[in-house]
This record gives sequence, C-alpha cells and structure tokens, in this order.
Amino acid sequence: MTGISVIQFIMLVVFGFAAYVFKALDKMGSVSAVFLGMLILYFGGMYPFLALVVFVVMGVLSTRYRYSDKLKIGIAEGKKGIRSWRNVLGNGLAAGIFVMFEHAFQQDFLWAATFASIATANADTLASELGKILGKKPRIITNLKPATPGSNGAVSFQGELFAFIGALVIAFIAAEITQYKWQMLLATLLGGFIGCNIDSIVGATLENRGIVDNNGTNFIATVVGGIIGGIIFLSLV
Repeated sequence: MTGISVIQFIMLVVFGFAAYVFKALDKMGSVSAVFLGMLILYFGGMYPFLALVVFVVMGVLSTRYRYSDKLKIGIAEGKKGIRSWRNVLGNGLAAGIFVMFEHAFQQDFLWAATFASIATANADTLASELGKILGKKPRIITNLKPATPGSNGAVSFQGELFAFIGALVIAFIAAEITQYKWQMLLATLLGGFIGCNIDSIVGATLENRGIVDNNGTNFIATVVGGIIGGIIFLSLV
C-alpha cells in the first residue's frame, strides 16, 4: 500500500529537522531530503523509505568517522561534513524515479532497480568515507596506478569490502518486499556493488575531466546501478 499518513508526514518533517540540527544536511539539503522521502514513501511505501533512512544514517556515521583526520589531509566531504541538496538529489533522485516507474507498472524488476540504486549510494558512501581513511594502497580503477586516498576513481581492497557491506545491508531490506527473496537480494547486492564501481570509473574519467561534478557522478552511478540491478533480477526469475 502506498500513500502518506499524517503520522508518516510528521515523521518525515522530524527526520529532516533532525538532519539539519545534527548538521548532517544544510537547510536546503534537509528540505530536499523531506521531499524526496515523501516521494519515495508515497509511491513505494515503507520498505524503500526504510532503505533510504538506513542509507542516510550509515552515510552520516561514516562521514563523521575520523572527520578531523579527513580534514587534516584534505579529503573531507562537504563543509564540516554537512551535505547539500545537490548531494541529496545526486544520491537519491534515481531511486525516486525508479520507484515512480514501479508504482506505474507494478513490476518487481523495478523494485530491484529502486533498491539497487539506494544500495549503490550506500555502497559508494561507505567505500568513500571509510575506504579513504582505512584503505591501504589505493589504485585508480581504470589503470590500477597508485593513487592518494580520496582521489577520484581510487579504490582499495578495504573500500571494496565496505562497498559490499553497504550494498548487502540494503539488499536485506529489499528481499522483504517480494516473494522472490533471494533473487531480489542478489540483484540488489550486485547492482549496488557494481554501481559503486561505476561511480569510481565515472570519477576517474568524466569527473576528472570536469565534465561532471561529484553529484553528477553519484547520479550516473545510481541510475546505472539501478538498471543493472533490474536486469540481474529479470535474469534470475
């Protein structure tokens, strides 16, 4: 069942206000997060909304982890770790688009696309925020040349592990929305993990050339990750 109750609307507003008070998002970022949450809750219901909330919480925690160390070496995300509306839309707009398509066409592969998109965002955030501070010997994904932590397109074994965990968390939520549980879990996991690496490839190419910024990179990766998740689900059922 879709739609938003009064209680859910209040919950959304409180969530957005809390994100602003605790400096996870700036003012416009909080407003954007509320509207995006309304869209996903209205068209998709509680499960995709829960996945979005989990992504936000894990993203905030990973961003704040050893933030002072990230700041010292110039790899901190955003001003004082505070994200803007551009970051909100870069990471979440694709999921909103996919969930509207699912609402219109009522196809499970579109659920897979929705959750794989969120899994991509979660995987990328964990890989980036934790990998660049805990990762060892990062390399550029396109040519495997050694890179400094936080470089566009840089990956490490530790970062890839965090990406896998980030995608898996969302995949467990996705599995609850359909009778095709293991297919949905696998599609979301793989879509999110591959999408995270697409983010690195786009970062190493288009972003480094100034064609897109980090938010554009995130949007491309979440769209592609979602599409891959949908295709994988279709191939499994």
